[in-house]
Amino acid sequence: MVEVPIQLSDAATLPAYQTPGAAGMDLCCSEEFSICPMERKLVGTGVRIAVPEGYEAQVRPRSGLAFRHGISLVNTPGTIDSDYRGEVKLILINFGSETVQFSQGERVGQLVICPVIRASLKVVDELDGTQRGAGGFGSTGT
Repeated sequence: MVEVPIQLSDAATLPAYQTPGAAGMDLCCSEEFSICPMERKLVGTGVRIAVPEGYEAQVRPRSGLAFRHGISLVNTPGTIDSDYRGEVKLILINFGSETVQFSQGERVGQLVICPVIRASLKVVDELDGTQRGAGGFGSTGT
């Protein structure tokens, strides 16, 4: 387990795991808002975190909102770097056919803390070969 310092605004709800096996903590909105079909909206959570070095926080959509209303995140997963200290905000999008209303404190996303491995890039003249090679975008299926 990793300890993550957190600050909450007056309108914020403490992120929480809903079950013992949950990978993500639910994030709640700190404001009331509505989102129309195909609209994008930057939504505040009132949460600020200090992710420890060697980790990142990822913001992800909630499957129930996606299934029931077509609500997702535009950049999913969104990355919160260890040196960011601003408010955690989500870029929601409504892929559904109806406007969706949210109340302050409603769950709108998930927060997952993940380890990060930094890479050292080495420029080479040629890459090693594989059976797949450069095939992509459906090249392994029919």
